[in-house]
Amino acid sequence: MKQIVAGIVAHVDAGKTTLSEAMLYRSGELRKLGRVDKGDAFLDPDELEKKRGITIFSHQANLKYNDLKLSLLDTPGHVDFASQTEQVMSVLDYAILVISATDGVQGYTRTLWHLLEYYQVPTFIFVNKMDADDVDKTVVIKQLQTQLASGCVVFNGSDIEKSYEEIAMQDDDVLERFLDGGKISDETIQKMIKSRQIFPCYFGSALKVAGVDDFLAGLEHWTTEPGYQADFAAKVFKISHDDKGERLTWVRVTGGVLPNKAVLVKNQKANQLRIYDGAKFTTEPKIKAGGVCAITGLTDTYPGLGLGQAQNSLKPTIQPVLNYALNPKENDIHTCLTALRELEDEDPQLHVSWSSHLQEIRIQVMGEVQLEILQQLLLKRFNLNVDFGEGSILYKETITQNIEGVGHFEPLRHYSEVHLLMQPLPAGSGLVFDTDCSLDVMASNWQHQVLTNLKSKEHLGVLTGSPITDMKITLINGRASNVHSVGGDFREATWRAVRQGLMISKQNNDCQLLEPWYRFRLEVTQDQVGRGMNDIQKMSGAFDAPNISGEQAGLNLTTITGFAPVSEMQGYAQTVNSYTHGQGQLESIVDGYRPCHNAEEIISATDYDPVSDLENTPDSVFCAHGAGYPVAWDEVPSMAHVGYMN
Repeated sequence: MKQIVAGIVAHVDAGKTTLSEAMLYRSGELRKLGRVDKGDAFLDPDELEKKRGITIFSHQANLKYNDLKLSLLDTPGHVDFASQTEQVMSVLDYAILVISATDGVQGYTRTLWHLLEYYQVPTFIFVNKMDADDVDKTVVIKQLQTQLASGCVVFNGSDIEKSYEEIAMQDDDVLERFLDGGKISDETIQKMIKSRQIFPCYFGSALKVAGVDDFLAGLEHWTTEPGYQADFAAKVFKISHDDKGERLTWVRVTGGVLPNKAVLVKNQKANQLRIYDGAKFTTEPKIKAGGVCAITGLTDTYPGLGLGQAQNSLKPTIQPVLNYALNPKENDIHTCLTALRELEDEDPQLHVSWSSHLQEIRIQVMGEVQLEILQQLLLKRFNLNVDFGEGSILYKETITQNIEGVGHFEPLRHYSEVHLLMQPLPAGSGLVFDTDCSLDVMASNWQHQVLTNLKSKEHLGVLTGSPITDMKITLINGRASNVHSVGGDFREATWRAVRQGLMISKQNNDCQLLEPWYRFRLEVTQDQVGRGMNDIQKMSGAFDAPNISGEQAGLNLTTITGFAPVSEMQGYAQTVNSYTHGQGQLESIVDGYRPCHNAEEIISATDYDPVSDLENTPDSVFCAHGAGYPVAWDEVPSMAHVGYMN
């Protein structure tokens, strides 16, 4: 049988779990349909999921349909759990994107679409809730083509010939062959789906199991099984703990065979290979390439880790933007820290930090729903009744002009000097490290040391001590000593060079504070448009021209879209609910970092002194008369042993 791993993704309430349930039912895996609203959905087995009526954790189900063996990975639909959805992306052959016909393409739908593009996952689309009143299939497909991709094409069962022309329009070579012969082979269509040129669109109602057979038949016919390498390879996409506290490492085997008791990481053996189906599992002696399983017995794994011949996954794009301090109440703070470390093991984006000086634990999250779930998890799993203080924004810093930073480290019997060119990059680029230094100037082993040390820590900016981003840092010059240089010297010189460059940028007013911004969609009645637009302006936001979205439930609603700082828009959903008497709706999706709207105020309030931050010092160490001595960052240019390149 053809074996495929598909992930099912959607904006919350689009009907993703209901579609999964219907697919399992129609394939004969379930005898009876469960429902999310009744708390008996097969793929929402956790108590918190049943209580909330949303998917919080990714789950696996397995089904067979004719000649298709499908491992289905259900993912969370709420934006606060987007990092869990992203973890799954790297192991998928295909994705199933569920879109509500009544709501269309929403903010989080676009976020998911960008993730699927980032991980290059071929995608099938199921438009759900087609049984609702006033739903026009033509309008829906037009929206998909304009807002997602022109390659969104209607697939109607075996009547694919009607879509040949639209399919052919997505590729010049295919169009030429189609115009010559009037046909497109199934193999060509399969390749176009695999290469994300076309996205098959199916329509139905998951709750009424309408269109599900057609969709399953489409998955069977239009998917292709990937080729696998002979040597063992696997990718970790999730860490969890079972109801007995056993740590589970979830993997997709992408090459060879994974046998039970195999030594995988640091002499740690796979004690069990479990294939889960909802909350239940069976154990297997081996897992062949293409299979998905959960492994017990491993402690040093993490999402994104490549095992065997597999490479590590791409760096996650979804990053938390809010920071909270834990209030342990009556609980021991170290017990709370141990519990949060276990939850961080499952979701590394929590970024749990402990300050022994302040005796304080801080965590990072995407939003308030995630915070509430975290609080409930701590109570349910660890019997810890805690809460969290007022949240704060996670700022970042960058530069606006090129600068050359220099670090020199020369205590007695040590020597290193590093010159780094620091250049601003477009928003969302993160940090890029490179070398453009002649091997005659610095040997390859020392250049490797510099690049390794650039990647080995989170570099902080000099305005508020926030992490730096959106810049390229290139090694362009430096010097080593054949007698005195050791690896640790270049760690010191490299880190000091970054900070020294930032200090010069600050002196030149070329440092910039960044903050997270929301992309929002505000829906209000026509008489409340003025209030909404006025609020957005007060929040330093920007909006597009209001769009009358038509009559819904007897209301003439107007949609306002735009961007606003997270710091200003936090809590605004409750305000909207209040002044619209529950008729309005606000949808906010984190849209990345932009220049801070009140930078001077934040910098002043933070009162960060970069020179006093000794763990991130911008100063250098030189040597004279047999002893090392400190040199302030602004005096380094005149003292450097190698000339500036820029």
